[in-house]
Amino acid sequence: KMEIFPKPFEVVLGFTQTPQSGIRLEIDLQGCADGGICYPPMTYQYFIAAPGVRVAPIPEGDAAPTRSSNPTPVPFDLSDLWSGRDDVASIKSYLENAKPFYLFTGFFILGIALAFTPCVLPMLPILSSIVLGRQDGGPISKTRSAYLALAYILGMALLYALAGVLTAALGSGVQRALQSPIALILFALLLLFLAGSLFGLYELKMPQAWQNKVDQLAGRQKGGSIAGAFSLGAISTLVASPCITAPLASVLGFVAQTGSMALGGGLLFVMALGMGLPLLLITMGARSFLPQTGVWMIWLQRGLGLVLIALAIWIVWPAISVVAGNQNQTSPRTEKRISSDLVFQVVRSSEELERILQRAKAENKPVMLDYYADWCISCKEMEAITFTNPEVAKAMSRFVLVQADVTINSQQSQALLKQFSLYGPPAILFFNRAGAEQKSLRVVGFMAPSRFLERLQELGAK
Repeated sequence: KMEIFPKPFEVVLGFTQTPQSGIRLEIDLQGCADGGICYPPMTYQYFIAAPGVRVAPIPEGDAAPTRSSNPTPVPFDLSDLWSGRDDVASIKSYLENAKPFYLFTGFFILGIALAFTPCVLPMLPILSSIVLGRQDGGPISKTRSAYLALAYILGMALLYALAGVLTAALGSGVQRALQSPIALILFALLLLFLAGSLFGLYELKMPQAWQNKVDQLAGRQKGGSIAGAFSLGAISTLVASPCITAPLASVLGFVAQTGSMALGGGLLFVMALGMGLPLLLITMGARSFLPQTGVWMIWLQRGLGLVLIALAIWIVWPAISVVAGNQNQTSPRTEKRISSDLVFQVVRSSEELERILQRAKAENKPVMLDYYADWCISCKEMEAITFTNPEVAKAMSRFVLVQADVTINSQQSQALLKQFSLYGPPAILFFNRAGAEQKSLRVVGFMAPSRFLERLQELGAK
């Protein structure tokens, strides 16, 4: 495993006894960009003098960064594949950079959808009479009704926001643990279990003893007052109906991945406001604006179940891709088979590459050159996810496939990178039938199958 530090950090080293002559410190590290490109492993060496010890001159070059000539390959597992996925990075980037209006509007609409599930919507008229404190349906002004409904919704929203904050805080501490293969598989199974409840296979609800305690607490709250309505709203968050439990658990799992307490609390707060909107309309006498109950609510619930199933498949898809594209990548070779139809010629020097390019030019064939290293996670991701896509593989089959292996950062590897002004893998270059590189079509970093297929098709049109 390799720790990742996206921000400045400190490491405290402890010693059992005071060094007498100083310490020689060697640091092995590797720099990577968010887009997926990684620089070759680097080694920094420092000499740290002990207190009261005269510092000896540092041998020339010791304090300067040196490139490791024999880097240890980083083990590749599903956690690496997951954390570097293009769609995950896109979602994280969207959450960080999306306009707040669009982001919060989406969760507000989700809240409205949850309120229209068959376990909730039919109960809203009964709930409104409890909140207003008028079991007999006696008259009450619309202004007063709005205040009471808003108090109830605010109490509910604040508790949901608190749940979002706590979940995000917990998620930021265990986020790396959640990326492990076992955790991902368990989370996918949990989503499938939750989806089963939305398809009516079983109901999810709190134990009866807990339910009785909450009912007793709610029974002591009186409707018809602002404080009472607020308390009822807060308590209602503890009594999630079977239709809401599964989607809510999924939303909390998603919030845990963001690690942002402000974002987690804000999204859950807005979602709760959406859930409370139908109640507000009913208490203000605007029932005509709400749809009639019917079979459509069952289909809405089933639709939410399909979303959870799709999410579970999305989470474990890297494992499926790895099995589908399983190959031996342990020993040096002149060929590398990605699938039965895709075989790369492996080169490790500019001379080898030049011979292949010249031969392809003579045979009037286009060339796809893939820069690869064993320690490059995005390179492995391209092979496991993008290259194994059937449509992509079919489009690639018309190219002469070449892979420049720069795993060992030797002078030959540096020359291969320098030849095309590259800093490191992953990078994919395309050459037309005349042997000229199509620089506008370069791919640097991971690219999803659909986008990569467009790139291949664009090259074919030239």
